[in-house]
Amino acid sequence: MKFTLSWLKDHLDTEASLDALAETLTRIGLEVEGIEDKAAALKPYVIARVTSAEQHPNADRLRVCQVDAGDGQPLQVVCGAPNARAGMLSVFAPPGTYVPGKDITLSVGTIRGVESRGMLCSGAELGLSEDHDGILDLPQDAPVGTPYAVWAGLDDPVIEINLTPNRADCASIHGIARDLAATGIGTLKREPMPPVRGEGACPTEVTLRFDAHDKGLCPLFALRLVRGVKNGPSPEWMQKRLRAIGLRPINALVDITNYLTFDRGRPLHVFDAVKVAGGLVVRRAEDGESVVALDGKTYRLDDTVVIADDNGVESIGGIMGGQASGCDEGTTDVLIESALWDPRNIARTGRRLGIITDARYRFERGVDPAFALPGLDLATRLVMDLCGGTPSQAAIAGEVPELSQVIDFPWTEVRRLAGIELSRAEMKVTLETLGFHVAGSGDRVKVLPPSWRADVEGKADLVEEIVRIAGLDRIEPKPLPRVETVAHEPMLTVLQRRTRLARRALASRGLMEAVTYSFIAAEDARLFGGGGADLALANPIAADLSDMRPSLVPGLLRAAQRNADRGFADVALFEVGQCFASDEPEGQSVRAAGIRRGTARHGGAGRHWAGAAAPVDAFEAKADALALLTALGVPTGGLQVVAGGPNWLHPGRSGTLQFGPKNVVGHFGELHPRLLKAMDLKGTQVAFEIVLDALPLPRHRPTKAKPALTLSGLQAISRDFAFVVARDVTAADILKAAQGAERKLIAGIDVFDLYEGVGIPEGSKSVAVAVRLQPSERTLTDAEIEAVSAKIVAEVGKKTGATLRA
Repeated sequence: MKFTLSWLKDHLDTEASLDALAETLTRIGLEVEGIEDKAAALKPYVIARVTSAEQHPNADRLRVCQVDAGDGQPLQVVCGAPNARAGMLSVFAPPGTYVPGKDITLSVGTIRGVESRGMLCSGAELGLSEDHDGILDLPQDAPVGTPYAVWAGLDDPVIEINLTPNRADCASIHGIARDLAATGIGTLKREPMPPVRGEGACPTEVTLRFDAHDKGLCPLFALRLVRGVKNGPSPEWMQKRLRAIGLRPINALVDITNYLTFDRGRPLHVFDAVKVAGGLVVRRAEDGESVVALDGKTYRLDDTVVIADDNGVESIGGIMGGQASGCDEGTTDVLIESALWDPRNIARTGRRLGIITDARYRFERGVDPAFALPGLDLATRLVMDLCGGTPSQAAIAGEVPELSQVIDFPWTEVRRLAGIELSRAEMKVTLETLGFHVAGSGDRVKVLPPSWRADVEGKADLVEEIVRIAGLDRIEPKPLPRVETVAHEPMLTVLQRRTRLARRALASRGLMEAVTYSFIAAEDARLFGGGGADLALANPIAADLSDMRPSLVPGLLRAAQRNADRGFADVALFEVGQCFASDEPEGQSVRAAGIRRGTARHGGAGRHWAGAAAPVDAFEAKADALALLTALGVPTGGLQVVAGGPNWLHPGRSGTLQFGPKNVVGHFGELHPRLLKAMDLKGTQVAFEIVLDALPLPRHRPTKAKPALTLSGLQAISRDFAFVVARDVTAADILKAAQGAERKLIAGIDVFDLYEGVGIPEGSKSVAVAVRLQPSERTLTDAEIEAVSAKIVAEVGKKTGATLRA
């Protein structure tokens, strides 16, 4: 929101300085983002007379000018402008002046052997225009020696504030002045606005054509005809203000509507009455209807609220008018519209059509409903003052809605919610100056918000109004009470603790943490089991970030590939974050995932003089996953590792981690070659993903404590067994069966060989395991060792059908 200082003073009687006004605006919540003060920037530039202009002795295109800057001391200036001549008035910059158009600071110099003490300036060099063909040629009555910015009317600073969405009342300069007046920095000017008495009824009828459900889309529509206007350029003072805030003057009728949009926060629209056929109807657009708007673009209007006549759609309600009925220099009869529109519908329509206008900005935040008809009268008077004409009576359809509600307000709420002590008199004056009506004199009063403050709904809103005007600096800072005792209950949930532990555990294994977007390309989402319509973004920030991610792995793969493209192929990355299976709350899960690429093994990555570096394999991913579960304190005794995984993993080089058939907690393995090709990824890559939400919860009261560590002083014994089993029997089944043969003595079992070939029956394989026996009381005898070995062979044979290989 931009406005000039002089424009603000049209509504606020104040002697405060610009700095004081800016500080006060920010203090009451209307943050000043910037102040553009051209007078300060152009202060050194003065109006000067060229007393003589002689040809430069050493350059054909240069002239040596004698300049009178008003102090009676002639100055010599070398000038290359073709229009430099004796007797003209122009703008002079003395040495030491910064020239914004050239980004230089002037100094006394010598040009082709002739001294030059300053510069005669063009509009482009001052940063005021694009004209650099010659120096500024000022009228002969311009006062020599006067600062150019003051003479040219550039001494009106432009202030820009940042409005929060709830402060629609300050989307007008009058509203900003009202807020400033409440602080005591000035007095709000209240000019009387008597209604316009028109001659005769408005010949153009207005109809609101909505069903009962849509009645609120346009509660009020007012229209007035002004005959015999003379349209042309608006006055210079109005054009100057519009240009200062970034608007392009068009003609008087259009400029009046733009002016009132900013001056009073009342968007209006003007129709050329001659171009309107029949009456105006406010309705929803019919299928297939479109309109060529004032910006020259054609918009398809499916179900949009429009203003139409017998020729069709003439305007997009509350957003932008149509080109067919727009006003131009030939307009003699004008229809002035002032209406109320539903804010949510305006916002929805503007987003769908992609139109951003000053009218939409105000209507979607909510305008003052009580000012709709006075705003029409104010616009009518401006049209009559600037363009002449005779007004008709207003044609009104609908009525002004009653939105205000009385708030029962105890004065003690200010102290309770804000911790500030203020007198009742001060609080009451603040509310009344802001436009609130306060009734009552006791501890509780009745407060009626003004029509322009639809954002005030309850007691807390009133407290906010009082405190922001009083000043947050009046709130006494108080430290929070210090808690001396240790909390009995844990401060973090199980999932929060596991999330933190997961990051630390994976980082300790040499993986680097990555933070990727929660949304990925639709093609990547489909490759990982997602891509459903319920997880597609309605307004993605980029075409390749259109869907919520079903897995963390695709984001990590893309990140690893970006590293590889820049010369870092051997990377190991992990991420802990949310994934999405549906748009329901139960469809969200927190996961931990990691990938390894190239030679980024746990033991180190890259080439080595001792031998060729081995690429990563599925067991690296498995080790990461199991290490993570161990770090999280998840008991892995009942964990099952089942061959295979989701279709984005290699079917023969992947596994599924689960606690029973229904509680799958994660996957690991090598990525499927088909996936790598689809994502255009190079090299061997492995990944794992653990669903932290699915992990078993720790027991609040463990049934038994972990036994004390006992280390045996006796020598451990190792025995090797080679079992011949059917090919479909897993090594895990063999290990589990062998472990159950003698739990007290068996300290560990490892698989060290797998063989299929000569000497092994068709459809079978040989699995060799090393069993470590650890006695704790005495050294085992040969007979005891043989007995344990026999029990192992028998138990494995019983559970898996294995036989001891000869």
